[in-house]
Amino acid sequence: MLVEVCANSLESALNAEKAGADRIELCSELAVGGITPSFGLLKTIKEQISIPVHVLIRTRSGDFTFSEDEFEIMKKDIAICRELGVEGIVSGALQKDFNLDLDKTMELREASGPLKFTFHRAFDWVKEPFKVLKQLEGMGIDYILTSGQQNSSPEGLELLTELHRKTTTCIIMPGGGIGPKNINRFKEIGFSAVHLSAVKFERTLEETPSVSMNSPSFLSDDELGISNLETIRTIVNGVK
Repeated sequence: MLVEVCANSLESALNAEKAGADRIELCSELAVGGITPSFGLLKTIKEQISIPVHVLIRTRSGDFTFSEDEFEIMKKDIAICRELGVEGIVSGALQKDFNLDLDKTMELREASGPLKFTFHRAFDWVKEPFKVLKQLEGMGIDYILTSGQQNSSPEGLELLTELHRKTTTCIIMPGGGIGPKNINRFKEIGFSAVHLSAVKFERTLEETPSVSMNSPSFLSDDELGISNLETIRTIVNGVK
C-alpha cells in the first residue's frame, strides 16, 4: 500500500521520509484544506528529500471555481513545479453548480505533462461521483483523493469502497481521518494508496499571545474575502 503524507513544512516532509512514507503531497495551510506552497519551501524540500513530491496547485482557500486570472496563476505554478523536478501535481476545478469543470481540469492535466496527476478533494463536492469518476478516467487522471464525500474517510467508507470497485484506470486514494487505529481496514478492503497528515500539534510559545492573528470569520467555503474597490477608494480619497 502506498502511503502519501500531506506535508505542510520542511520538518513534516523530513519526518515523512524518515518514517518510511512513499511520497508527500506538499501544501501550505492545512486548516483551509491546503493551498500552493511557496517557491522557497518547494525548492528546499526538493533539495533535502529523496522520496517523490506531489504539489498541491490551489491559489486560495474557499471553493474550487477559479477565475481566468486565478487559472493562469495555477498553470504558471505547474510550470515552476516541472522546472524544479517534482513528480506529481494535485489539483482540479469545479463549476459553480458542483459539476466537474472539464475544460479547466483537462488544461491542468495537460499542463502537468508527464507528471502524475491527482484530482484532489474537490471530488467530495461533486453531485454525481460515479459520472465524474469516468470523466476523470477519460482524462488520464492517475489518482482521486477523496473522503467518500463525508467529513472523514472512515465515515465515507461505503462510497469509497464502491468507487474503488468501479474504477478501471485511476486509483481511489482515501484521505481524511486516517490513522493507526483504522488503517488496516483500508488495507483489508484492497485500497492501494492512502493519504494522511499525521499531524500532532507542538507548542512553540511559552505563553499565548494577547492578540490572535487568526481570523475565523475569514474561513468560508462559499465566500471569498476580497479587498473592496470602493472601500479602498473612499479611504484613499479621504487622505490624499
